[in-house]
Amino acid sequence: MARPETCVTFGLDNTLFALPVAAVVEILDTREIASLPRAPGHLLGLIDRRGASVPVVDLRRLMGRGDRTDTPETRIVVLALPGDAGHSVGLRVDRVIEVTALDDAGSAPLAEADLLRWREHMIAGIGRRNGSFVTVLDVAGLFAAELSDLPANAARPAEDA
Repeated sequence: MARPETCVTFGLDNTLFALPVAAVVEILDTREIASLPRAPGHLLGLIDRRGASVPVVDLRRLMGRGDRTDTPETRIVVLALPGDAGHSVGLRVDRVIEVTALDDAGSAPLAEADLLRWREHMIAGIGRRNGSFVTVLDVAGLFAAELSDLPANAARPAEDA
């Protein structure tokens, strides 16, 4: 039997999502985000993370959900982008819940993702935690379009002077 995948679980409204813990660099409290002119609606702007400019994407907007005002629980989950050493991106979520192993030994693929109004390439599968469904997101699928649009110096550490 396969070992359960360890994930960071987080919520949007009453929906539970997860990302593989290996993709998560850091979880930050919400902070000021510098807007970018003519950026797509889901790209909120940039934050400074120890001298690196990190683009921040609003998961609510990316998933086609309505806007929500930040609360004390709002977090920015900083992810390492797959296949691109040095780049990272922040994902604004309503709240982070925990780091945990899903109840199932891995998540089940979901071929019918379009029926749930999500683009299929964003979803790696569906798992369970404490009797609730957990939508496991695919990091590469979430940011497929953005990977080609990131500025060359985004999310790379500042060079020492």
